[in-house]
Amino acid sequence: MRAFASTVALIAALSAMPSSVADVPTQSYRVVHNYPHDPQAYTQGLLFHNAKLYESTGRNGSSSLRRVDLTTGEVERIEAIPDKFFAEGLALLGDKLMQLTWRSGSAFVFDLESFRLMGMLNYSGEGWGLTTDGQHLIMSNGSDVLLVRDSETFGVVRRIPVTLNGNPLRNLNELEWVDGEVWANVWSSDRIARIDYDTGVVTALIDLNGIYDYSENPEAVPNGIAWDATGNRIFVTGKLWPELYEIEIVE
Repeated sequence: MRAFASTVALIAALSAMPSSVADVPTQSYRVVHNYPHDPQAYTQGLLFHNAKLYESTGRNGSSSLRRVDLTTGEVERIEAIPDKFFAEGLALLGDKLMQLTWRSGSAFVFDLESFRLMGMLNYSGEGWGLTTDGQHLIMSNGSDVLLVRDSETFGVVRRIPVTLNGNPLRNLNELEWVDGEVWANVWSSDRIARIDYDTGVVTALIDLNGIYDYSENPEAVPNGIAWDATGNRIFVTGKLWPELYEIEIVE
C-alpha cells in the first residue's frame, strides 16, 4: 500500500497470509479485454459508473480524483488533492464521491458531476479502501477488520472481522461491492479475497498471478477492482500499471 514499502516489507506481508490458503477455493481468471491505463497513476481506489471509470490516485504531491474514459484511458476530468494528503479508497453513494486519505484522518466528499468539494468527513486511524453496499460505506484500514460506516456522519455502525479458514486475514486494501459480496485486494499479493458480507468469512480467493509482471517495481502491486453491475463485468488494475483488464473468473 505504501510508497516506501521495501522488498522485506512485501515478503513479510505475504507471509502474514494464513498458510492454509488451499482450504478455500482458489479461482483463476481469463482476460476478456485490455484497456489503456495511465502508467503514472498510483491507483488507490477504482469504481465504474455510467460507462466511466472513477479513480483515486495516491502519493503526497500527486494524489488526485479522476474520471476516465474506459476505452481510451483518457483522463476526462481531474481534481488535484492538496500535497499534504495521500489519497486512498474511493466510493460512490448517490451523487457523492467519497475519497479517503491514508493517515490524515480525513475523507473528501465531492459532487459526482462537477468534482466540487462538498465537505469533509473525519475518522481515526488509517484509511485504505472504500466501497458501499448502497446504504452504508465499507472501509478497510490495512487490518483484518472492515468498518461499516454511516454515510452521513461516517460513524462506525458495524465491525466485520475477516477470516480465512478461521484465521484473521490482514492487509485488506482496495474494496469493491460485487453482487452482494465485498471483494478486497490483499496488499502486496496477487490475491483478491471474496468476503461474505454477513459473516466476514472469505469464501474464495482469486489469484491474479501472471496478469501483469511488476517484478521490477515492487510498488506496482494489484490495487483496483471495479464492477459494472449493469454489464456484469469485472475490471482490475494496479498501481502504475499501463493497462486495465476486464476479466472473467475461472473456477
